[in-house]
Amino acid sequence: MAQSLSRPTRADIVARLCDLLPPEQVVTDAEQLRLASVDRFKKYQSVHGIFDGPIPAAIANARSTQDVSKVLAFANDHGINVVARTGRTGTEGGLETAVEDTIVLDGSGMDGILAIDAENMQVTVECGVPLQVLEDELRAQGLTTGHSPQSKPLAQYGGLVSTRSIGQFSTLYGAIEDMVVGLEAVFPDGTVTRIKNVPRRAAGPDIRHVVIGNEGALCYITEVTVKVFRYQPENNEFHGFLVDDMATGVKVIREVVTNGFRPSVVRVYSPEDARQHFSHFCRDKVVVVFVAEGPKGIVRATSEEIERVMSHCPHERVDPRLVEEWFENLNWGPDKIEAEKQAMLAEAELGYTTEVSVDWSRTVELYENVIRRIRTEFPAADDLVLLGAHSSHSYQTGTNLYFVYDYKINCEPREEIEKYHVPLNAIIVEEALRAGGSMVHHHGIGKYRAPWTAQEHGSAYRILAGLKETFDPNGIMNRGTIFPLDA
Repeated sequence: MAQSLSRPTRADIVARLCDLLPPEQVVTDAEQLRLASVDRFKKYQSVHGIFDGPIPAAIANARSTQDVSKVLAFANDHGINVVARTGRTGTEGGLETAVEDTIVLDGSGMDGILAIDAENMQVTVECGVPLQVLEDELRAQGLTTGHSPQSKPLAQYGGLVSTRSIGQFSTLYGAIEDMVVGLEAVFPDGTVTRIKNVPRRAAGPDIRHVVIGNEGALCYITEVTVKVFRYQPENNEFHGFLVDDMATGVKVIREVVTNGFRPSVVRVYSPEDARQHFSHFCRDKVVVVFVAEGPKGIVRATSEEIERVMSHCPHERVDPRLVEEWFENLNWGPDKIEAEKQAMLAEAELGYTTEVSVDWSRTVELYENVIRRIRTEFPAADDLVLLGAHSSHSYQTGTNLYFVYDYKINCEPREEIEKYHVPLNAIIVEEALRAGGSMVHHHGIGKYRAPWTAQEHGSAYRILAGLKETFDPNGIMNRGTIFPLDA
């Protein structure tokens, strides 16, 4: 049980932070604090200047592991909530300050690429290194991390690891947890922990996973070592097909993957979702996309398998150049985010997503149940302008479904989340759990899927709760994320 702690005032918190850090690293500007109280989850309210949640006491900009350690130890001694932050690309409320007088601990200034080790095929970076910056540096040396989430122009390594991020090439390279070799993290009492870089070990449970995916609810990630791979884009081959239904599309990708082939990109888009990506050629069909990547011989063999599988079902071929052009413009950076904000203001229209995972045998069932329930049970179904899904990350045992929903907002900005996103998200989560799948595939639990955390884990929840009790007994780390506020 957490001990009873003395709680300093807001002014005391700021003053103490200025003792611990150079004062210029402590931000108390009112506008910056308001923006720090939310992540992109509440973008519609914030673009209207609405910040109803608790405003943080300060933003503490860490420049070193020692800075992080000092701030956490102070917060732990006094029961002050801390939200860990780097790239600020979260979408599930994980960066929201859920309690008064929170310290937002920002590691974006810890942005050093510490070592590129081409012999051992790994690179070590601080938590604030932007993925795009690292990738550009590696590609100049003929290497790549293989990690390419849509947030690549903005995301930073601390956030990528803490949310169990995944990238568009995951079927070949894996997700972030497959890439992490070792890391450094700071726990709430200020203790610095380093998990060494080794290819593999069988020395008990894999303790990397206490840190990977903790979403700032257990510790603060300060340094990461990840694998790197050869970068050979000249060998890439792109494939696109139109098929009649989702069942056919899922069957195709399942066969390719379970036969042992690993295209870097394996995707199936429902007709509704396809229209927003491939309007110039989809013609209300299901779109199947593959990219074969790597050494030339492997690429050729993978492409031949894709063609073999497709030959066994009715399909129409898409010009590979169209697939390549689409993929080159998929990521979003500051320009796209600004355009999204302006569109929200001008059109009162917004889009969200909920991504889940499920076994192959229940993928189509899950897709159909979610679409049916939203169409028939969602009270504001008439406001939907898009409802669809795609599979974008596949495994030997199953795949993910990334549900997308856009809607016209016919309510006050403050009511938007409760009227639209909350019930839509709930239907998708409920159906994923009913199908024996996971309620979240890669965006993290944040604060808005936390009500289902215990149901997600079932009898194994005691393991997760035990980590919180052990490593954060005073409950200072990102309250409300992963673990509900009332837990």
